[in-house]
Amino acid sequence: MSEHLGAGERILRAEVLHGGITAEMRRLTIGTPDGGTRHLVLRSFVDPIYVEQAEDALTREADALTLLAGTDVLAPGLVAVDPTAVRCEYPSLLMTHVAGRSILDDEGVESRVPLLARQLVSIHALRPAEQPREFKTLTTPESVVVPEGADAVAWAAAIDVIREPAPPYEGRFLHRDFQPGNVLFDVPPARPADARITAVVDWAATSWGPADLDVAHCCTNLALLHGPHWGLRFVEAYEEAGGVLASVASERLYWLVRDGLSCSEEVHLWAQAWQGAGRTDLTTRDLEQRLDTYVTTLINTLA
Repeated sequence: MSEHLGAGERILRAEVLHGGITAEMRRLTIGTPDGGTRHLVLRSFVDPIYVEQAEDALTREADALTLLAGTDVLAPGLVAVDPTAVRCEYPSLLMTHVAGRSILDDEGVESRVPLLARQLVSIHALRPAEQPREFKTLTTPESVVVPEGADAVAWAAAIDVIREPAPPYEGRFLHRDFQPGNVLFDVPPARPADARITAVVDWAATSWGPADLDVAHCCTNLALLHGPHWGLRFVEAYEEAGGVLASVASERLYWLVRDGLSCSEEVHLWAQAWQGAGRTDLTTRDLEQRLDTYVTTLINTLA
């Protein structure tokens, strides 16, 4: 990696960044010849489960960061990428460090949701010269994990929803993991209502598909982080920001339910990641109960 540093620069230390699931993140402090410092971020796929996906994911992220450099969407700058671990111990991507932090706390969520919505509308407005690959949804009716004590009738209805073919849609550029953990904010001390977005990170799953799917994923995250009602509130915020979603309730329901059910398979991983990022109050059981309430609300509201 030294070839990507300036003359006379050296790595002083590496700090682990918490909150991710698929990759390890480290903030590198670089010493400069004048005695100052600057920072870079190294994203590495270390877990054997995810290393198999690394080449595709890092290549897509590098392509996305290159695209975003010429747009109004705030994102880190690409420094270098080694998707097959030719020079690095693990498949890795090196990017510029952007000031700000992800905020997962409940305080100030009402002011952050409109910011998230406006940012996602901007992402969906991008028209890359080369269309990324079509989106994937791996969840099947058979793979859904119904939480203990869940509303059996609502979950059976939700599973029936995803037995149907996907509704028609107009394709958009998708982040595909747009959620509070992948958005950095700058928040003035004691003024959470004045928060502003400084960057959107983790572009490894960029794809082409319905805006509803990106919105649905953020809805699920907000519902589990802050309470089930914040899921549907984000749908409203997205439309208030100028975003366009499916006009038919059954089509909206399909994407919202599909993402909620996909979370059921790995809710324990979400709990681990959020606890590592400071939300120690959110246990796996808490998230299962919130997911049950959220899925039930979707069925009762939109079905």
